Amino acid sequence: MLLEKIPVGPLSVNCYVIGDDGTNKVAVVDPGGDADKILRFLDENELELEYIILTHAHGDHIGGIPGLLEKIDVPVYMHKEDLFILKDMEKNYSKQMGLTYELETENFVADGDELSLGDLKLKIIHTPGHTPGGICILVENFLIAGDTLFANSIGRSDLVGGNHNQLIDSIKGKLMVLDEEIMVLPGHGPASRIGIEKLTNPFLK
Repeated sequence: MLLEKIPVGPLSVNCYVIGDDGTNKVAVVDPGGDADKILRFLDENELELEYIILTHAHGDHIGGIPGLLEKIDVPVYMHKEDLFILKDMEKNYSKQMGLTYELETENFVADGDELSLGDLKLKIIHTPGHTPGGICILVENFLIAGDTLFANSIGRSDLVGGNHNQLIDSIKGKLMVLDEEIMVLPGHGPASRIGIEKLTNPFLK
């Protein structure tokens, strides 16, 4: 499996390039900005971009999409419940960042869906709470967690569509039941493991 973290955008979002190293087919998760940086990595490593996936639709996670689609015509996948955020610069907070991201997609994933990259399977876990359509992506022994779960922290729930109780239920009911050795790759900051978060995350006590 191929996995690369590329910090992008004004808030240093962890964009992930993930793929099947047998076919060099990859997906880009949360291209929050710096499309040229992402495209350069793809080009230098002779990788074939199959699709983009959003863990949620906030402006700091979507800013690189226009630049990527300008060069490579691929589908953008997300959970449908975040579409109203993606389409509105006020609700996705790009306006507050001095930007105007109002994007569209017709490609949606739901809880339990699987997307393929060669022989690799990406399982979608719907984890509402940070946003209504927030998702995590389970790939082998890695969980791309977006802004749902961080190392020793959790996502905000005070933004449009956020709900603290729902976020806690998502994390405890869908993520903390996973194997403790699974590596958690968050949308910001350092990686962790499920077992570490079960023991030390103060929000999950």
